[in-house]
Amino acid sequence: RSVYDDQPNAHQKFMEKLDACIRNHDREIEKMCNFHHQGFVDAITELLKVRADAEKLKVQVTDTNRRLQDAGKEVIAQTEEIIRCRVQQRNITTVVEKLQLCLPVLEMYSKLKEQMSVKRYYSALKTMEQLENLYLPRVSQYRFCQIMIENLPKLREEIKEISMSDLKDFLESIRKHSDRIGETAMKQAQQQKTFSTALQKQNNVNYGRNMHLGRNRILESKNESTLKRTFEDEDEHEEEVLTAQDLVDFSPVYRCLHIYSVLGDGEIFENYYRKQRRKQARLVLQPQSSMHETVEGYRRYFSQIVGFFVVEDHILHVTQGLVTRTYTDELWNMALSKIIAVLRTHSSYCSDPDLVLELKNLIVVFADTLQGYGFPVNRLFDLLFEIRDQYNETLLKKWSGLFRDIFEADNYSPIPVANEEEYRIVISKFPFQDPELDKQSFPKKLPMSQSVPQIYMQVKEFIYASLKFSESLHRSSTEIDDMLRKSTNLLLTRTLSSCLQNLIKKPHIGLTELVQIIINTTHLEQACKYLEDFISNITNISQLTVHTARLYGLSTFKDARHAAEGEIYTKLNQKIDEFIQIADYDWTMSESDGRASGYLMDLINFLRSTFQVFTHLPGKVAQTACMSACQHLSMSLMQMLLDSELKQISMGAIQQFNLDVIQCELFASSEPVPGFQGDTLQLAFIDLRQLLDLFMVWDWSTYLADYGQATSKYLLVNPSTALTLLEKMKDSSKKNNIFAQFRKNDRDKQKLIETVVKQLRSLVNGMSQH
Repeated sequence: RSVYDDQPNAHQKFMEKLDACIRNHDREIEKMCNFHHQGFVDAITELLKVRADAEKLKVQVTDTNRRLQDAGKEVIAQTEEIIRCRVQQRNITTVVEKLQLCLPVLEMYSKLKEQMSVKRYYSALKTMEQLENLYLPRVSQYRFCQIMIENLPKLREEIKEISMSDLKDFLESIRKHSDRIGETAMKQAQQQKTFSTALQKQNNVNYGRNMHLGRNRILESKNESTLKRTFEDEDEHEEEVLTAQDLVDFSPVYRCLHIYSVLGDGEIFENYYRKQRRKQARLVLQPQSSMHETVEGYRRYFSQIVGFFVVEDHILHVTQGLVTRTYTDELWNMALSKIIAVLRTHSSYCSDPDLVLELKNLIVVFADTLQGYGFPVNRLFDLLFEIRDQYNETLLKKWSGLFRDIFEADNYSPIPVANEEEYRIVISKFPFQDPELDKQSFPKKLPMSQSVPQIYMQVKEFIYASLKFSESLHRSSTEIDDMLRKSTNLLLTRTLSSCLQNLIKKPHIGLTELVQIIINTTHLEQACKYLEDFISNITNISQLTVHTARLYGLSTFKDARHAAEGEIYTKLNQKIDEFIQIADYDWTMSESDGRASGYLMDLINFLRSTFQVFTHLPGKVAQTACMSACQHLSMSLMQMLLDSELKQISMGAIQQFNLDVIQCELFASSEPVPGFQGDTLQLAFIDLRQLLDLFMVWDWSTYLADYGQATSKYLLVNPSTALTLLEKMKDSSKKNNIFAQFRKNDRDKQKLIETVVKQLRSLVNGMSQH
């Protein structure tokens, strides 16, 4: 309106501006069309290409529609048939309703007869009530109705007798099959426990995944697969095996209970049922005399008891008042006391640890099963602690035999290893570390014998066996750790220690074997700390815990080592005695052979080779053995001179004996065992040396003059010893020198001997008076 009203030429100006704007828009449109022209051409080209495919699609859709229409014809026909069937059903229902209205009494009586024939007695009683109260009054004028009324009381008595007979058959059946019922219930309890354990592990894995995702990823997948397999096994088992309750047809109990309740005799039925079940409980709790011989005997015993109480628990929960919780608790307490007494008696006859372990597993499953049904089982787990001590005793006996077999089969020689593989096999069984030995090239020998890794592995096997009993006892890791350490201590301090002591005392164990035993016990003692770590890793209990017990293996192996050392000293002395016994001196020889006796040289060679074997022993042990052998040899030689059966000794025999003692002194000075200071070892023969020097030099004046003084050259020569030897020489001189009285020198020597003998006798007599 402003264009037309404001100015005279406003319309023309507006039109010009409008034309200019239109031209501008046309130019923009033309530019835009030019810009998008190629896209438009391409789109048209694509549409032309798609047209052929669209034609094909149209043909396919048309064909599909045709086939769908053909298929729908059959559906329509079936639908019409269904409609006809439903119409027929409705008509039939109408007919039935009319017949029920016409023949209700006969139908109910027919139903009653049918229920009686199929043993549905409770339903039959209900049908009788309906007949009497509802249907029969309507047709009471008919004679067939009177006949029905007269038959109903007879039918009630018949139902009562039949139901009681069925109950007796039921009680007999569950008595015979209670073991199967219990076995099934125990299997289900085990499956449930396995499922719970797997689920717990899965939860632990999920928790650990949040804490250590990367490190536990592989472990998580393994646990998930394990859990999956567990679930699959559970599903398969559930398909194959029925539940414990499904194995029993409880309908006779229900029928009889309902029938007696309807007839007003429920209390009579309850008393009868409880009385019969108490009798059966006593029979079930009575074990077979040979039950302790096989695990099947225990399994059957437990299965029967579980089966009995599974039935009672089911009756408790599905019936009202037939049995009560007080009744079942009283029955269970009576049974539990009997079970514990039976197990205590029969388990004491078990000498096989595998059988005791099987018994423990059965008791655990038995307890877990009945605990799942609400029965208290704490006393059973207390009993398991008693059986655990017996199990440990049977294990100790078994491992005692294993240790003996290992010791018998050992060759008591260092273990030879030819290559790296053999070396790794040995150290995989026994924690051996020796940097010096590692530097040596192959082949080489490990210091211990073959029995050491075997003993170590058997101790670990014992720990595993002991752990098997501790599992599933509902105890904490700390308690299990304490039990393992106590049982291992018993194995070390009693069983292994006894086997070592018996081994050391065996007559066929020689010095070489004893040396190897000492080396073996040293390495076993060092391995005790690894056994403690092994137990800690199993139980996840740190050794730093205040209440953690320590293994007593150190004292065990130390005692065994001391016993072996003492046996070495004893056997070494016995060997020396054997050589001394073959000594064959000519005590009347006029002069010596000029060389040491053959037996003594053999003895020294034996001692030298023996002490070379002692190089692997601790220095103190080898030194003590060497000193003990030298002292015993010196004492034996001294006793040989002073033997009461030896009546005469010539000077030549003294000279020959002196040569033998010189060889002993040379042996002592050769340091057969390193570590002696100075002439410490030679001092073992100092008594003999001073005695022989006195006779060889014939320095009696010095001996008699210096006797009793600390600086005496013959300080260790006892007057009684010198007197005994001198009297033997005196007798020898008299016997061998018949013509000595005709030679002045011999007469002087004989007088000197007699004078010295008198002086020595006075010294000996003076010592005896003091």
